[in-house]
Amino acid sequence: MIRHIVMFTWTEDATAEQKEAVAAELGKLPGVIPQIRALTLGGDAGINQGNHDFALVADFDDVEGYLAYRDHPRHQAVIAEHIRPILAARAAAQLKV
Repeated sequence: MIRHIVMFTWTEDATAEQKEAVAAELGKLPGVIPQIRALTLGGDAGINQGNHDFALVADFDDVEGYLAYRDHPRHQAVIAEHIRPILAARAAAQLKV
């Protein structure tokens, strides 16, 4: 299994509506991209200072499934239309689990 972990920090001028749209649009992807086996996402709980603002964890059966998700037009549209306009920083890793 491949686990994709990505964390975002939003720009200071990102609105609540923009942040909510990111979560809503990413949350729709399992219904569009069948290779997604599990998806967890949400805003940081605010326990520690210096954390990223938002995180997503997605599981796939294999590398091919992850690549299908990564390159899927709907996923790419969410990135272009909702994430990039408010993105200040990003970190990601893909783990074999």
